[in-house]
Amino acid sequence: MTEQNTQFPAASLLGYPRIGRRRELKKAVEAYWAGKIDAAALDAAAKDIQLTIAKRLQELGLNEAAAVPGTFSFYDQVLDATAHLGAVPARFGQLLNAEGQLDIDGYFTLARGNKEQQPLEMTKWFDTNYHYLVPEIGPETDFKLASNRIVEEFEFALANGIETRPYIVGPVTYLLLSKASDDAPAGFAPLSRLEDVLPVYVELLGKLAAAGASWIQLDEPALVVDQDTPAAQIQAAVARAYEVLSGAAARPQLFVSTPYGSLDGQLGTLAATNIDALHIDVFKGAVPSAAALAGLGNKTLVAGVVDGHNIWRNDLAVSAAKLDELKAAAGKLAVSTSTSTQHVPHDTAEETQLSEQLRSWLAFADQKAVEVKTLADYLANPASAKAAIDEASAVIASRATAEGVQRADVRARTAALTEADFNRSEYSVREAAQEAALQLPPLPTTTIGSFPQTSEIRSARARNNKGDLTNEQYEQLMKDEIKRVVELQEELGYDVLVHGEPERNDMVQYFAENLEGFDVTVHGWVQSYGSRCTRPSILWGDVTRSAPITVAWAEYAQSLTSKPMKGMLTGPVTILAWSFVRDDQPLGETANQVGLALRDEIADLEAAGIKVIQVDEPALRELLPLRKADHAAYLKWSVDSFRLATAGAADATQIHTHLCYSEFGVIIDAIDGLDADVTSIEAARSRMEVVHDLEAHHFGRGVGPGVYDIHSPRVPGEAEVTELLATAVKHVPSRQLWVNPDCGLKTRGYAETEESLRNLVKATKTVRASLLEASK
Repeated sequence: MTEQNTQFPAASLLGYPRIGRRRELKKAVEAYWAGKIDAAALDAAAKDIQLTIAKRLQELGLNEAAAVPGTFSFYDQVLDATAHLGAVPARFGQLLNAEGQLDIDGYFTLARGNKEQQPLEMTKWFDTNYHYLVPEIGPETDFKLASNRIVEEFEFALANGIETRPYIVGPVTYLLLSKASDDAPAGFAPLSRLEDVLPVYVELLGKLAAAGASWIQLDEPALVVDQDTPAAQIQAAVARAYEVLSGAAARPQLFVSTPYGSLDGQLGTLAATNIDALHIDVFKGAVPSAAALAGLGNKTLVAGVVDGHNIWRNDLAVSAAKLDELKAAAGKLAVSTSTSTQHVPHDTAEETQLSEQLRSWLAFADQKAVEVKTLADYLANPASAKAAIDEASAVIASRATAEGVQRADVRARTAALTEADFNRSEYSVREAAQEAALQLPPLPTTTIGSFPQTSEIRSARARNNKGDLTNEQYEQLMKDEIKRVVELQEELGYDVLVHGEPERNDMVQYFAENLEGFDVTVHGWVQSYGSRCTRPSILWGDVTRSAPITVAWAEYAQSLTSKPMKGMLTGPVTILAWSFVRDDQPLGETANQVGLALRDEIADLEAAGIKVIQVDEPALRELLPLRKADHAAYLKWSVDSFRLATAGAADATQIHTHLCYSEFGVIIDAIDGLDADVTSIEAARSRMEVVHDLEAHHFGRGVGPGVYDIHSPRVPGEAEVTELLATAVKHVPSRQLWVNPDCGLKTRGYAETEESLRNLVKATKTVRASLLEASK
């Protein structure tokens, strides 16, 4: 190991938002994809964002060496590790350039696919709304250091006077998050390639040491999750990985971070290694006992006492008490966030439209940096932080009694719920009523909800918000777009139509703006995946609906066609998951409040003549606790809130739901428990893996495994869709199957959308004909 004198910084974040305060990264990346800028301009934009971040964190007090995390990424941190390891799946052919490096075009090919190949599969990053790209590892994967970007980013910051802390996903987590490649033999586990991966990490450590890095952060969040891999096997992998990495001839000091929950049994394993600093999440997890921490020896314990995942102000008094406990048991102690702050917006000061009261309750990334610094100051001198601790305590106390946080009428309604409020008629009764009402063909076609949000739509919304377009003018423009979408679907030959949702800025924010108990931000962007950013709403009080939200739009759309028009709602779990939800009461109570608001909306849609209503729950898997012991309680309240929203519907009203980018086999019982009449599920990017789970479970209601991956710009050909449908028919009875894309089409352009949807209809007709022929 290279001699190091640098102590771990007393205060630091695990990571920081990387998209830029005004989504500068999104704009630069999408400009590059569109051919409007070249690679040099993209790189220059990225460096400007990195330097801006580093300087801002120094301004906030994180000015020790290595206090600024080097967590920038063009797309995804797991993809970055794939790029550095050269782990390019064989199905992509030769993506490494003549120098053996994965250049930016090859990197984006893995993320977005090409004409011939689907991109890497995408799924949720632990219990967040961030999505990562799943590595494909097999016995044949050739690991080599194929990127130098982490080193170059460190050198760039250093040349500008700031020593950052380079970051990469740790080797054990990387392999546990990977899937076996298509060519891997049955039973192959990517973790078995650990010995082949470690030399690449060692080589990277050597390059960083030579560049002058004093610390490197290795992220190992997979260790806080109950894995299918036996715990003893994971413990052995952790011990081996950090034996090799800590024994590298030249390396920075090793900082291992374990965000998103408690390490439990893995704490002792990491404490026994020769790493130099260990992060534990003591915001979500419990404070370990002195006995559990005894093995740390001279390592620095980095306490994640500030929540990096939500936006509520830290209770500094509670955090200080936790630090006192840890200080008594740990030799060296530093302060950090529980997770990277990539999951929260930049700065509450940007949100001047929010009330001063609400803003005082909030802490975005910049405020969390200040909280971390305050708590580090407390460790050094408790008296220096007394004023800040007292102020935080006063604000938190005032929040509890603020108007709207608790409403007697809302709480009386949830308290009066009975078991009957959560149940519909038996499915066989509903199925017969819906067949009579809808008269649909075999393999009915539909889309998930949204159609492309064109620049004209976004411009109209912006002009209406500024007052440059009257409400009447805006409404007419949206009606014109709805008419266009309905006519397009009829021309393509779709069976159950959607209105395209042009009036909606976001599937959660739209409802937040129309429900009491919510507020929305202007600049509160967070990264969902790649260049895709969302603005989570703030759910701060009791939730109720004062007037219909979607009914007028659905009623207008239905008036344009004789075919069934879907009413489109976002489900209670997803509204919670994709908002910054209140932390002062059980999530199940909040979910039931939202469920009742949606129940009222469904009743109004039915009264307006809407016979098909979709209640999307793409985040059902997302909130699943990381420890299996907590699954049952979560699935009970989450499923119940959906059933509460939908159980008032008539038998003839067909209730749909939609889920995307999740490991569905893990929650197949819960999906069944939703009791939706039709469930559409992502399946194209994973090449119909979900149908095996559906078959094994004997899933008995309608289901639409997606055949068009909308998170990539590629257009699936008719033959590709036909093949996917043929696979589905082999495993799921054709009478249950629907045909649809993986998700909504909001992010796509019209040209690719029309071609893809046309291919989907053609493929459906082909498979329908083959089924008819087979039945003769």
